[in-house]
Formats: sequence, C-alpha cells, structure tokens
Amino acid sequence: MAFITTSPTKPKSFTFSPLCQARKTQTDKVLAFGNSNLQHKLIKTSFVYHVYKYNKRESLAIVNAVSIESTEPKPEPEPEQIPEVETYGRILLSDVVVKRRRSLFSGRNWNSLDISTAGVVLAMHLLALFAPFCFTWSSLWVALGLYVVTGLLGITLSFHRNLSHRSFKLPKWLEYLFAYCGVQSLQGNPIDWVSTHRYHHQFCDSERDPHSPIEGFWFSHMSWLFDKDSVLERCGGPSNVGDLEKQPFYRFLRSTYILHPIALGGLLYALGGFPFIVWGMGVRIVWVYHITWLVNSACHVWGKQAWNTGDLSRNNWWVALLAFGEGWHNNHHAFEYSARHGLEWWQVDLTWYVVRFLQAVGLATDVKLPSETQKQRMTFNN
Repeated sequence: MAFITTSPTKPKSFTFSPLCQARKTQTDKVLAFGNSNLQHKLIKTSFVYHVYKYNKRESLAIVNAVSIESTEPKPEPEPEQIPEVETYGRILLSDVVVKRRRSLFSGRNWNSLDISTAGVVLAMHLLALFAPFCFTWSSLWVALGLYVVTGLLGITLSFHRNLSHRSFKLPKWLEYLFAYCGVQSLQGNPIDWVSTHRYHHQFCDSERDPHSPIEGFWFSHMSWLFDKDSVLERCGGPSNVGDLEKQPFYRFLRSTYILHPIALGGLLYALGGFPFIVWGMGVRIVWVYHITWLVNSACHVWGKQAWNTGDLSRNNWWVALLAFGEGWHNNHHAFEYSARHGLEWWQVDLTWYVVRFLQAVGLATDVKLPSETQKQRMTFNN
C-alpha cells in the first residue's frame, strides 16, 4: 500500500512492485521507500525523474505520478492450505463419522431442568430394576397395554404423525385424547416434544440438529436430553409450534405436565400395588423411552437409504417392529408429511394400520401420502 504525502490535483492510480513501498513522512515534499537496499531515500518533488542503480537493479521513481519498476520477478503465491477437519472415528458397524464429541459432564453447566430431567430418567431406570422381584402376569399385561396406548397412540400416532407433521386430521376430542396418552409416556408435553422434532427435520444432521449422531451415538440417543442450553443455542425457543400454543388444551398440558403421570402412578398403585407401579410405570416407561430414542440414534446410524434425502436417516427393520413402524426412517425423512412410513407392502407399519382404520370409519381425514411423481423426485437416479 502506498501513501502520497501531498495529493496531486489530478489523482492517478499507482502501482508498486513488491520490492518497494512508499510510506508517509513528516514533510509534504518527501517520499520514503521501505526497501533498505536503496541508497537514496529522499527525493525532491518535481516533474523530473531520477534513475538509481543498485546491484544491477533499476528502480524508476516518477514524482506526482509515482511508479516503481523492477526487473526482479514477483514471488509466486503459496498454495492455499485446506485445514484438516478433526474427527473422532466411525460409529461401530456404521459409516457414520463422529465430527465432534460433546461431553455429558465436562465443559458445560447443568441447569435445574437438566437435573430434573436426568433425575426422572434415572428414577424410572432404578424402578425398572425391581421387575424380576415383582413379576405377576397381571402387571405384565398392564405394561404391554400401556406400551401400546402411550407408545403407539400417544407418541407415534399423536405426537409424531398427527401433531408434528399434520399427516392427517382427527376430531378435536380424539386428537386431544391421543395427545393425553402421549403425555403419559413421560417424554414431555406436546408443545416441547413437537418443537424439538420439527427443529430436527429443519436442521437434520447439521450442527443445529438437536440430536444428531455426528456428535456421538449416545448423544443422539439420550444425553442431548440433559443439555437444554445446547438445544436453545442451536434452535432457540419453541417458536415453531404456534398451531399448538394457540390451543388452551396444549397450554394446559404444558403447565400441568408432570401431574398427569403422577396421577396415573397413583391409580396403578390403587389397582395392583407396587408390582403395577414397577411394571406399569418403570418397565413400560423405560421400554418406550429407548424405543423412541432408537429412532433418533439407530435410524441415523444403521440401516439402508432408499431415498436421496441428503441426511443420515436410514430404514431399520428391527426398530420399525419395536416402534410401531417408525423405523422406516429414511422413508419418513423423504416424505415427512406422509401418514404412512412403511411404503412397501412388506414394511410393517402398525401406526399406519391404525390411521387407515380410523380413515375407514370416518375419524381420520385429509390423510396425506406421497404421489408417484414425488417419489420419483426423491430417487437416487433423479
């Protein structure tokens, strides 16, 4: 960069070689050149040019229209170096690479919500440990029945396909009934659950995804639940659920959420004592916990991709069997509006069978499915 101490009446653009550089001095009639090899550093202003020779190199200085020429070649620019991205290896039996690993304990702060969430999850796991000592056939059937009611009707049909993606419409009384079943799964109120899931689709497997395996399998499976600040930093608050927040019923469930599972626990204790609590609450809740979490973790790590979704979602048959059809996750990410996840006849999807039944009896309307044209757009060959 060059500085001229006194501006000419008609400014011109000036070019300097990399050997020399003009810099400003205390006088308005002097130009100083930064090359230490030049013997003469003061040049009087005039329209006469002077040629100085040093070591057979010529420098031509023209005052008021300054230019400097040199026979020495310009150095070639160094090639741009691409920084290496640090990774933490692949997840076992998968091609998914962990790009950054988030610690559950170090380098972060635990707030009251993180502590309470971890406390509830830990309490349910500890309660489930009593299962072998409290087994009765009636308590087992209670657990299986609530697994279907809270897992299928509550989470996969209501929270996921109906509320998160609006894949079909239900009468309000039935929509609210199924949503209440979802509250009994102890996975959060509908507003927060739906908000997180919509952010997952919006930022899927990016740095803003609330639960992606690119930060480790266990982070995507469950440890993200205990870092509320991380979710807020990535996505912000629940600003994407205005359709639910304007309904008083869902605001009521948000403000009274924890009371409803407690009430169910009291009812189970009254009906069957401690075995019903262990199996109907502990075992059943932990079972539904991990099945739901496997959709977030295993279905982004293991399985096959049938559609070009641009993310890590996979179709995983064994998760589909456990999670009432939610394991056909690549299908879901390709057509997230679809009420049917098992798009092939052999892809078992129990949630879709229930939706289809509700449609047949006139309770489910505006059921959305992908067209053949939409399928063609999502193929790898397109």
